[in-house]
Amino acid sequence: MESLGFRLRDEAWLQTLTQDVIKTSEIEGERLDTDQVRSSIARRLGMDIGALAAVDRNVEGIVEVMLDATQNCAKPLTVKRLFGWHGALFPTGRSGLSKIRVAKWRNDSAGPMQVISGPIGRETVHFTAPPAEQLGAEIKTFLSRFENVEVELDGVIKAGLAHLWLVTLHPFDDGNGRIARAVGDMALARSEQTHQRFYSLSAQIQHERNEYYNVLERTQKGDMVVTDWLLWFLACLQRAIGRAEETLSVVLEKARFWDRFATSPMNERQIKVLNRLLDGFEGKLTTSKWAKLSKCSQDTAYRDILALIELGALKKAEGVGRSTHYDLVVPVK
Repeated sequence: MESLGFRLRDEAWLQTLTQDVIKTSEIEGERLDTDQVRSSIARRLGMDIGALAAVDRNVEGIVEVMLDATQNCAKPLTVKRLFGWHGALFPTGRSGLSKIRVAKWRNDSAGPMQVISGPIGRETVHFTAPPAEQLGAEIKTFLSRFENVEVELDGVIKAGLAHLWLVTLHPFDDGNGRIARAVGDMALARSEQTHQRFYSLSAQIQHERNEYYNVLERTQKGDMVVTDWLLWFLACLQRAIGRAEETLSVVLEKARFWDRFATSPMNERQIKVLNRLLDGFEGKLTTSKWAKLSKCSQDTAYRDILALIELGALKKAEGVGRSTHYDLVVPVK
């Protein structure tokens, strides 16, 4: 990455951070808008990516948490900081339609905190968290161990242990997984001694989501011997680093594309949509989707597309009528 220069390095960093935020939310079943996440991160880091999308409060919240965990990793992890993260995740005081305790430990007023699945009446209990009255002492012990610099412990091992420990305590009504992964990322950032990361552990966990939950359940339901969890965590981290080449390839492809068309006449709409395609547009690009992305009429969208076909930046894919769509023309390496 160092050989690529600052511009491409920052682009790769932004790509990785965007993926990290989106995937840590997807693990919990929440899908965020990619443009909003990217815009929120770029604005906070002072990166120029052109027009910025309007951003919802819930997107701003998770971006704030993830950036604080990694960019301010040297600052101590405290109860106040954990409460701040929780408040950022749930700015309305609700999780979906349910009102929850925000920036406070759970109180188990509705019964034990359990992770369950399945239809009502046939639920499967995967995990029962420690009683709420134990949380104060347990969190104090956790934070003391997390910040203890006198005991020599590999930073990557500490990241795996912190992730498991916090998600097992399950101290909040909701958001425990996201906060546990943020704490793990914080430990990794300390270990790497850099604010920039070019792999996404959350993306890899999402890719292996079923095994992630399985190994957590086996560890939590057993006698809490952590060996199997750590072996899986380390292997998952290794696979995440291996997949970083995918992020790098996207950045390099984008750089080659704009190098080729650096002097070509394009309007703001064309540049915006092309960047969206280069960042990983899902689905097929049609005239109607172009019009929606660039907020213009379909006639204008069609003219934009025709002009890019003449430049050689787009090509018409196979299909006619409603199935007509267009593909990027990516320069050969």
